[in-house]
Amino acid sequence: MAAPNLSMNLPADIPSAQAEAIRELLGALPEHRQTTFVLRARRWWPTLVSGLSIYPDPAAAGGRALELAARAFAERSDDLHALDERRLLEPDWFQQQTMIGYAAYTERYAEPGTGLAGVADKVDHLRGLGVTYLHLMPLLKPRPAPNDGGYAVADYRAVREDLGDIQDLANLTGTLRANDISLCLDLVLNHVAKEHEWALKAKAGDAAYREYFHVYADRQEPDAYEATLPEVFPDFAPGNFTWDDELEGWVWTTFNDYQWDLNWSNPAVFCEMADVILNLANLGVEVLRLDAIAFMWKRKGTNSQNQPEVHQITQALRAVARIAAPAVAFKAEAIVGPGDLVHYLGRGQHYGKVSDLAYHNSLMVQIWSMLASRDVTLAAHALAQIPDIPGSTAWVTYARCHDDIGWAIDDGDAAAVQLNGFEHRGFLSEFYTGNFDGSFADGLVFQHNPATGDKRVSGTAASLSGVGLAAEAGEDGRLNDAVGRVLVAHALMFGWGGLPVIWSGDEIGSLNDPNWDNLPEFAEDNRWAHRPALDWAAVRALGDHPESPADRIYQGISAMVEKRGELPHLHADVPAHAVPTTDRGVLGVVRRHPLGAMVGLYNMTEHEAYVPTWWVDAQGVEPHAMTDHLAGNVPELTEFEDIKLAPYQAMWLTA
Repeated sequence: MAAPNLSMNLPADIPSAQAEAIRELLGALPEHRQTTFVLRARRWWPTLVSGLSIYPDPAAAGGRALELAARAFAERSDDLHALDERRLLEPDWFQQQTMIGYAAYTERYAEPGTGLAGVADKVDHLRGLGVTYLHLMPLLKPRPAPNDGGYAVADYRAVREDLGDIQDLANLTGTLRANDISLCLDLVLNHVAKEHEWALKAKAGDAAYREYFHVYADRQEPDAYEATLPEVFPDFAPGNFTWDDELEGWVWTTFNDYQWDLNWSNPAVFCEMADVILNLANLGVEVLRLDAIAFMWKRKGTNSQNQPEVHQITQALRAVARIAAPAVAFKAEAIVGPGDLVHYLGRGQHYGKVSDLAYHNSLMVQIWSMLASRDVTLAAHALAQIPDIPGSTAWVTYARCHDDIGWAIDDGDAAAVQLNGFEHRGFLSEFYTGNFDGSFADGLVFQHNPATGDKRVSGTAASLSGVGLAAEAGEDGRLNDAVGRVLVAHALMFGWGGLPVIWSGDEIGSLNDPNWDNLPEFAEDNRWAHRPALDWAAVRALGDHPESPADRIYQGISAMVEKRGELPHLHADVPAHAVPTTDRGVLGVVRRHPLGAMVGLYNMTEHEAYVPTWWVDAQGVEPHAMTDHLAGNVPELTEFEDIKLAPYQAMWLTA
């Protein structure tokens, strides 16, 4: 059978040199594979070139990227090609209500010294929790410590030596795939370590690689940019530029002096990173967390965050991945204000063309705000202001993550409910570090900036909820409330929809690590307090002490995961709408599915609460035919026809 005429079928505006190279790369493949690539190229070429319109010659940059895609496609294994077909037939795979995420550091999840192979050995714990998505924190080869917890990458094509090698990574993705678990890895887009090959070549005088970075001979341009730039780590990395003797210039360093920001206005940088993405895809990585994505494009007179070109670049990178490896999904790590956040999932011309997933940072912040204030008014208003996202995308929801909590309370949202945003942020900082009278929390101050009043917080979910302090005091009532806070926080993030992610250790109520600063490289970063190694002895002991916080939290979360998987209402393409109830301590979340409405009720206080049945009826759930799926029964009603919620109780109600 004659091979397809690729010269006729490839997009006509691909530069001839790249078209010829693509034909050569695909020529040895079976006819059906050639046809598949050509069809995908024709489908995604316009999207790719449109995204690359920020460059002087979009077709030339697109042609180079398409050649990289063809090479990766030709090298992709049969089982990954099969996964591509499966994902194309099930494009909502990451939106389904059965999706449950788990995030951990490899060395703090696996048994000591076992690395990536040790994660595979512990896959049963993930399966027992119902996990279908595993995010392992930075494991690509970083510079020597300090390395920003692994986010200062020195080699995108190598793994940290203490964790294994690239083959170990490929073996792990295969094991996870066999267990229906998708691996998510961090891809740092904004910067590389100053020890990265590109930076070393720039320092050695290679003019082409010098253009991979933002380098200035004197302070004139840096000072002009600094006039409107914030400081990310004011305590230990003030300023945004660093002098380098070997470069003989000031290099842009948003995060730390050893992390050099990439110059994305250079199309060569785009092609380099596209190739990195394709290499990770061929290792079996299914989700890429696009780290520091908001900072990629620089513009004088702005804070150089959330610039329109970021979405152009993401669209183009996603198009390249869709051509060679459509099983891969993008997750935007954009911890920005709600008005900017939705753009990372696609608005306007980028609707449905950029990231597939994005962190719902606002939900996390509002969870802790409600628990501290015992009032849902601000949360109901703020969450309602976030526009619906494209139906093909999903939020990543979480109660806690590896990072600190920055109190992203919008001043306008606060004012709308008669609060002062600055004062409320200050209240939350004081409350969760135990410095507010009546606080139940045991958090740590992270990165206090006296100039702005910004004071972020570190702490595990259990420590911020008061489990540690209550257990230490030996007060059962306080401990019950603390466990209740952990569970209601998780119920809300599971019940919001999207892809909920459990932070490692939160499933057993792990507390802050008291020895977090024992390692010198961690001594100035107290975020390591909420990144303790998973206590495998405690995991093995689950079930032995049913009344312990660990057992109660684990059993509660496990039950939520099971119930969640049974509810099509929690598919991510069904929007969630926060609605205030008649009780200021109870948040309502309404999801309107074709099968009928689902109402989530979340009592964020240590007191009993009551919601009238007429309120539930108004949201679309028949009160006298409703079931609470979390409890597995009909909710208790008072003589006044009110639904009674126990302290920190959550309900998922449908007719």
